[in-house]
Amino acid sequence: MANSGKKIDVEQIDLERMAEMAAENPGVIPFPHAVGSAMIKPEDKGKIKGRSLSAMYEQTELDMKQIYEQMQLLAKQAKVIQDRVEFSERMYQAKMTFEPLISKVYHLYTNKKGEDVLSLVSPKEWGKSTPFQRFICTAKLLSDHTWEVIERGE
Repeated sequence: MANSGKKIDVEQIDLERMAEMAAENPGVIPFPHAVGSAMIKPEDKGKIKGRSLSAMYEQTELDMKQIYEQMQLLAKQAKVIQDRVEFSERMYQAKMTFEPLISKVYHLYTNKKGEDVLSLVSPKEWGKSTPFQRFICTAKLLSDHTWEVIERGE
C-alpha cells in the first residue's frame, strides 16, 4: 500500500469486511491479519530490480570473461597444433634414407645444397666433422605422425 501523504480516517475502515478478507485469503491482504502475524512491509520494487539487474550483469560479465579466457586457451592450443603440422610437413619433405619410427628422436640438418636432411646422428656425435652446413633441430616423431621439436639449432 503506497503512502500518498493523506491521513487515513480510522473511523471509515470496515473492520468486518477486512476480517472477512483475512479469513478468506490471508496471503493477499497487504497487512498482518492477526496479532501474531509477521509484519508486512512493502518493498521498493525499483530497488529490488536494480539490485537484481546489478547482480545479473556482474555474474554474466564473470561468465563472459571465463569463456573469453577459455577461447584464448583454445586458440593458443590450435596455434601450437598448426605450427606442429607445418613443421611436420617440413620434416616429411626432408631427404631421409630410413623410415622414422614413432617415439624416436631424429635430427634435421641443412646440407651444402640448402636441402633439409633427416639424420639419426646428433650434432654432438658428429663433432667437428659434420657433413652438414647447419643444424636445424632435434625432433621426436609422435604417434599421430606429427613431429615435436625437442631442441632448436642456431
